[in-house]
Amino acid sequence: MKKLIAALFLLPLLPLTYSVATAQNAPQGDAAKGKANWEDRACMNCHGGVGEGAFGPDLAGRGLSFAQFKKAVHEPWGIMPAFPQFTDQELADFTVYFASLPKVATPGKWRFEVPANATPGQRNAYNLGCVQCHGPFLNGPRDDFGAVNADFNWFKGQVYNHVTEIQTHRRSLGNPEPRPNMGNFNPNRIHEAQLGEIYTWIKDDLKFRVPMRGRLGAPTKAGNGVTYKLDVDNYGMPGKGLTAEEITIRVQLPAGATVISTTGAGYQGVKMDQGNSFAEWTLASLGPKQVQAYTITLSKAGTEQDNVRGQVRWNKPVVKGANAWDQANINAAPLS
Repeated sequence: MKKLIAALFLLPLLPLTYSVATAQNAPQGDAAKGKANWEDRACMNCHGGVGEGAFGPDLAGRGLSFAQFKKAVHEPWGIMPAFPQFTDQELADFTVYFASLPKVATPGKWRFEVPANATPGQRNAYNLGCVQCHGPFLNGPRDDFGAVNADFNWFKGQVYNHVTEIQTHRRSLGNPEPRPNMGNFNPNRIHEAQLGEIYTWIKDDLKFRVPMRGRLGAPTKAGNGVTYKLDVDNYGMPGKGLTAEEITIRVQLPAGATVISTTGAGYQGVKMDQGNSFAEWTLASLGPKQVQAYTITLSKAGTEQDNVRGQVRWNKPVVKGANAWDQANINAAPLS
């Protein structure tokens, strides 16, 4: 009887002992680092900018322990993907960051609500979180689809084994990615049939995108002006990726700058659009791994507030989007 009583006294202590041991093994969290990392990741698309909740549950002020937070991230129990790429230190930083925030009275709303006339694949893409992170047109993922003219097995691998498969995919295109933002979805929570409907919606309705980009170099002194180099390329896989056709390359000029000279075929001069001046070139087509080089010499360099930037636009293949054309932004040039 004494042994039984002793055993009964020990039972309530077991969870407490586990909790203390887990807390002792947890790294020291840094709220400032947790905040910075949170704002640099796609997590906020589901959980809100300050953890107020959206598609995913609210996190701010919930009082989650390190062990609870780690379990939720590495072994989630809902449709949330698992994120094995997050380290214990990062998870500890997140834990103390959210502990430092006030609990919200009402969790936030979804970023994007399901359209009333959504097709089955479109509805799944909203309800399973794809659209919440990638936007209603899934522009980023459709670049990856178009880069290899993806089949369903490729898509399935990217969803269920994303952390490794996206890195393999990007390396094959010459675009290594240090660490992916998305995690691995559980096939027991998001079924293959649902993925099939999403794939059909992307392929037949939205359409795959050509993975186009433009990259501006830093200005270099050239006589009385400054010269910028611009490379426009299609980084798809030869023999598989899509080709862009009827292309327009636009470089926005800083206010008051004039064009001294350009290189590269198809220069069309300076055009105005919504009060901004753009130097424009046209190009018939650009296939996978093809690069078109341009330069533009301006009377003055851009500044941090008014820098040189632009867009690459193409009319074919026709895709569904906000405009009648497809477009990739050209990021601002380095200042020096």
